[in-house]
Amino acid sequence: MDTEVILSYLPRYIEAFFLTIRIGFIGIGISLVLGVIVAFLIHFRIPVFSKIAGVYIELFRNTPLLVQLFFLYFGIPKIGIAIPANVCGALGLGLLGGSYMAEGFRSGLDSVPASQTESALALGMTRKQLFINVILPEAFALSVPATVANVIFLLKETSVFSAISLMDLMFTAKDLIGLYYNTTEALCMLVIFYITMLVPVSVIGNIVEKKVRFKMLGA
Repeated sequence: MDTEVILSYLPRYIEAFFLTIRIGFIGIGISLVLGVIVAFLIHFRIPVFSKIAGVYIELFRNTPLLVQLFFLYFGIPKIGIAIPANVCGALGLGLLGGSYMAEGFRSGLDSVPASQTESALALGMTRKQLFINVILPEAFALSVPATVANVIFLLKETSVFSAISLMDLMFTAKDLIGLYYNTTEALCMLVIFYITMLVPVSVIGNIVEKKVRFKMLGA
């Protein structure tokens, strides 16, 4: 292991790390918004839109992110719509993640006990109050474990961004290996930076899960 090589590579990895983080979390933000909307459409069985939402989930959950990125980056420009690589990365990750987040949120909505709904209505709550004060908080609390798992999964999926020439961590590692053949150093740094990115998310996610579980049990 050559320390000088590692130090010389460090600036490029740091730049790639922040690019990966930025695009990754933008994509995760898109996936959360999309997931909530799609979950509501399916849970409340809104005519036509619930069917479209179901097709969206099946389509994006059953195709690899790499294929989706190729379609956005290489396919869509064929009809005259050019999308920058960073936008493709965030959008592709958001569309993939939205299909997984939707299932997690829908599961949370479906898991709210009917007895709680009946009790809230018996206490004189309106449908609006019931939805905002009872159903939503409990549904989101129940979906926290799935959401945390999906966030970690999506951050790991950023490793395919290099396929559309984004200078992410994986692209940087492959580029440096191809140029200088210092494979061990390049791969070790790749692993270190991915661990640096994922471990804090995992730790924070575990803390949030425990707090949510404690509140639910306390309630």
